[in-house]
Amino acid sequence: MTNLSKLEFVALDISGKSYVSWVLDAEIHLDAMGLADTIQNKNQASNQDNAKAMIFLRHHLDEGLKLEYLTIKDPFMLWNNLKDRYDHLTRVILPQARFDWIHLRLQDFKSICEYNSSMFRIISQLKLCGENITDNDMLEKTFTTFHASNVLLQQQYREMGFKKYSELISHLLVAEQNNGLLMKNHESRPTGSSPFPEVNETNFHQAKRGTGRGPNPRCGPSSGHDRGGGKSYNHDDRLAPNKSLLFEG
Repeated sequence: MTNLSKLEFVALDISGKSYVSWVLDAEIHLDAMGLADTIQNKNQASNQDNAKAMIFLRHHLDEGLKLEYLTIKDPFMLWNNLKDRYDHLTRVILPQARFDWIHLRLQDFKSICEYNSSMFRIISQLKLCGENITDNDMLEKTFTTFHASNVLLQQQYREMGFKKYSELISHLLVAEQNNGLLMKNHESRPTGSSPFPEVNETNFHQAKRGTGRGPNPRCGPSSGHDRGGGKSYNHDDRLAPNKSLLFEG
């Protein structure tokens, strides 16, 4: 039996505001404990299992709810009573989740991480309310909400033929990180400035200690300027050639 000295998840308070997520947490934990049948209709759970499930459920109710349902000893009955009392909250959450989904736009976020977090928060709420969001829905939402100035970049990502949203986000995160590094390199040594002597000396000694195959002088952040205006790009910059291409607005 799980140690009940601590809460496995947040207890359901009397307002019921966390009911939707509380139900999911309770179902997962009861299933892991082998007690999922205790909250099913016409179950054949033993008295011992019912008692374990009841202890677990009551442990995750706040004191006010415990007092209100003090006389109930059947976990299935307690489960149904809570559902009758709070299930209407699903009808409150769903319209807001749908509204948030409709207005979710990549261009409104300062980073891919923030966008991704908001995406999964909204999807979780929709799924808890019975709405099904597919990978294709998530891909289309992302592609169609690039900033208007990034049409060519959006087309490049479409042509890569992603089937999963996670694959697209991984590429966007790498592109964002590479752009961040390029910007830091540029800020630390603006175009046209002279290199720091101590940096060159360090690179020289590192090259001497190497295998004899020193770094290609045409690669890396300290290389010479290209024809386009003095910027040096790595192999991923074809996907995100400029920091502003991913995030403008």
